[in-house]
Amino acid sequence: MESVLAQPGTGVRFDWGISGAAELSRTCAVLVVCDVLSFSTAVCVAVERGMRVYPFPWEAQAEEYASRIGAVAAVEHGSATAEHPWSSSPADLMRAPAVPDLVLPSPSGAAICATAEATGAHVVVACLRNASAVAEWLIASKYGTPSRPIGVIAVGEQWPDGSLRPCVEDLVGAAAVLEELSGLSGELDGEFSVEAELVAMVGEMDLAEAVRGCVSAQELRARGYAEDVQIAAKRDVSSLVPVLRQGAFSAAPGPDEPASFVPA
Repeated sequence: MESVLAQPGTGVRFDWGISGAAELSRTCAVLVVCDVLSFSTAVCVAVERGMRVYPFPWEAQAEEYASRIGAVAAVEHGSATAEHPWSSSPADLMRAPAVPDLVLPSPSGAAICATAEATGAHVVVACLRNASAVAEWLIASKYGTPSRPIGVIAVGEQWPDGSLRPCVEDLVGAAAVLEELSGLSGELDGEFSVEAELVAMVGEMDLAEAVRGCVSAQELRARGYAEDVQIAAKRDVSSLVPVLRQGAFSAAPGPDEPASFVPA
């Protein structure tokens, strides 16, 4: 029997952070991870450029892990150099040479992806850049029923003590996906949970402006990363859906391509 915290009986659900992801991944067939500034956006940019992206929760060990699997490790914001131009900055990843395999450290977004995949749930990442494409892919893949529910996760930031700080940008990323799913609700066999329905209403706002004006964006601009905010605030400029398969994100096949990923 599902816990009431898992929003049972509904086809589309929403929660926050790693604890919310752990709860929903036990019962949802697919988890949509929204970490807009900047993990989800960085994954989308890298996969758009043909890279396989390995989410990795521990930055200090990323280089060792990358060496073991024959990949390149992205360094933290501000640490890219001419010799090693790959970082967690979406702007850096747009400029750096494309590599076949990239390890992308992220203490929150990557940890959630790893936790969800370990439960057997399928995992995709979403941001403003690909929100509509993700929603359409979920519908086409027959998710969104009580027996195959969708869990949408806003990752959130952290306070200095490590506790969850719910943040505007990840709420916005989740709202963009949920609003699009709501518009396609005629093709869904399951209802939205109250939590998902409420967040979908946020999608009626100017979401790009919300990302540009939020606290996290102000923080990034103050640190010299205004370009990352601009990239993250672009709505529906990508038709690509990054899907986690065997530890790496790659593009889900299009409707006319062979299905190398078949939803359970």
